[in-house]
Amino acid sequence: MLERFGHGGDWATAEESFGKPEAGWLDYSANMNPAGPPACVEAIFRERWRDIARYPDPAVRGLRRKLAETHGISEESILVGNGAAELIDLAVRGVSPREAALAQPSFAEYGDALRKAGVRTKELPLAAGNGFELTAEMLAGLKLSEGSCVFIGHPNNPTGRLVPADALAALRTSRATLLIDEAFIDFVPGGEEASLLREAASSERIVVFRSMTKFYAIPGIRLGFVVAHPKLIARLRELQPPWSVNFLAQHIGEALLGETDYAAKTMAWLAEERPRLVAGLESLGLAVVPSEVNYLLVSLPEDSPWNAKKLQRRMAGRGILIRDASLFAGLDGRYFRLAVRLRHENERLLAELAAALKEGAGCDGEA
Repeated sequence: MLERFGHGGDWATAEESFGKPEAGWLDYSANMNPAGPPACVEAIFRERWRDIARYPDPAVRGLRRKLAETHGISEESILVGNGAAELIDLAVRGVSPREAALAQPSFAEYGDALRKAGVRTKELPLAAGNGFELTAEMLAGLKLSEGSCVFIGHPNNPTGRLVPADALAALRTSRATLLIDEAFIDFVPGGEEASLLREAASSERIVVFRSMTKFYAIPGIRLGFVVAHPKLIARLRELQPPWSVNFLAQHIGEALLGETDYAAKTMAWLAEERPRLVAGLESLGLAVVPSEVNYLLVSLPEDSPWNAKKLQRRMAGRGILIRDASLFAGLDGRYFRLAVRLRHENERLLAELAAALKEGAGCDGEA
């Protein structure tokens, strides 16, 4: 099983499970920008490598300053961390809610962080019938007391859906603290207009998480930031381990904020390739959840001889990694998740899927 540690993109586990070296994979299981890191990342490694002989800035002042300028908020409202996962864990501990509401399916780290902190959790099941959208009607009957929190992805993972404006408005009027993961909002056209980041900088009830690894394809660096009221940021800083953000990550983060051409090319690529991939998948009889980002939640027909686990093994045998989405709470064995990649890669994926669906699953799902 690829998701031994709860995530896609685990090439070491893929090699152990499916017997192919790392260089042999075409990875659709992790939602990264297929363009790869911008050129500025290579330049920083080449030009600044000797500087790792000294400690990084423990306050991450340079990157916090640039983030504040970019988003028009106070530096005191920003904490940079070793990826969004660290910051999610810190925020749950810092907010210390008595109970939480958690939309499902969603990124496993939300529930893991709540469980580790001993927080009682209510699930908000998202329904396939309305495209897994979180609606204001669903929230109407939710009893949210003082000291509770709501954890949501905006856009959500694995569904790729933004939270509608009326649902966000309903959440704002509640007494709960909103923990909002915007890790993929950079892939959304006009995403900053839909973001609650600026509001979070001055609100005592909104916390927004951002990742810099997905859009800029640097997951091995581990870099993210959280925006909240300065009082909460100060509390999270006390909980954070010293020197959590290494020297190279800090300088790479600063450089990435100036990569406007890279960002524009990424958005142009996604606007063209996502609908092409959706159309290709639907032509194979697969159902695709409407997505606003760089990944797709796909389901097999109910009468298909395949399930996601068998299909994952079959595709791995052809050197393609897909995400078994049945491991997300609220999804059954028909669901798998795919990243959107480059044209020639997507064409290869579709050809392999077509061959698999035509030949059937056989007795064990391998071919």
